Amino acid sequence: MHSPINANELLNRMNAGESLNLLDVRGVIEFHTYNIGGNNIPLPVLAKNADSTGYNKKDEIIVICKVGLRSETASGILKGAGFENVRNLTGGLIALQKLK
Repeated sequence: MHSPINANELLNRMNAGESLNLLDVRGVIEFHTYNIGGNNIPLPVLAKNADSTGYNKKDEIIVICKVGLRSETASGILKGAGFENVRNLTGGLIALQKLK
């Protein structure tokens, strides 16, 4: 499954206390300025070594960035590396912040 996830669905799952595999592909400074948890692997690092995520290739991975563009690129990289359940956060963290 490679369907995107929208901010509303993600927020509902977070509020329900679900354990999620979040992969934030923004830069380190952006991540430390504001994040919702998960692993931070900046897109250029991920592009060089997609197997560095620490996630199982069968696990659902929700890829996030600021507006959804870098995470969409990262999703493609992960899919190409054999990850089977990659979901891009549509609209990124901006969309999520608008709901809070």
